Amino acid sequence: MARNNNDDMLMEDELAAAFLDDPAPTAPAEEEPIEPEPEEPELPSDMEDDGWVDTPDDFPGQLAVDVYETADKLVVKARTAGIKKSDLEVSISDSILTISGVLSGGEDEHTTRWHIQECYWGEFSRAIALPVAVKEDENSVKAELKDGVLTITFEKEKVEQAKKIMVQ
Repeated sequence: MARNNNDDMLMEDELAAAFLDDPAPTAPAEEEPIEPEPEEPELPSDMEDDGWVDTPDDFPGQLAVDVYETADKLVVKARTAGIKKSDLEVSISDSILTISGVLSGGEDEHTTRWHIQECYWGEFSRAIALPVAVKEDENSVKAELKDGVLTITFEKEKVEQAKKIMVQ
C-alpha cells in the first residue's frame, strides 16, 4: 500500500502524543494553505527601489583586523584609513584589546539623495580576546598608525613548559 502525506502527518501526531502524553488524534487535521513568502523585502512607500537594499549581513562600523604571532610577539593589524590619531583609542584589560574611534568626513549637508553608500562614517568599536598571554604594561606594547594601518605589537608572556610528574 502506498503512503501519502496524510499518513506522514498522522505518524508525526502519534509520535508527538507518545512523548507529550496526549491522546493521538484519530484523523489528520485539515491543512491550511501556506502563503508563499515574498522574495524581496518591501520598501517603505517613500523610498524608491534603486537596487540598493540593506541586508542583515551588513555590519556598519565593523573594524577588520588581522591577528598573528611570531616567536616572541603577538601582532594585531587593523585597517584604519582616514582615521586621525586623535580620533583613535586603543586599550587593553584582562587580555581584551579594544580599538575604538570616530571616522569623520563623510557628511555633506548639501546631499539631496544617496545613490550608493558603502563607506561607514561615525563611531566604531572592536573588542578582541587575545589568543595568547601577553605583557600588558606600557613598556611591552607598541601601537603605530602608518599609511592607514594600525599595528599593535605585544610582547608575549613567557610560558614555562609543563613539567612532567611521575605517577607512583
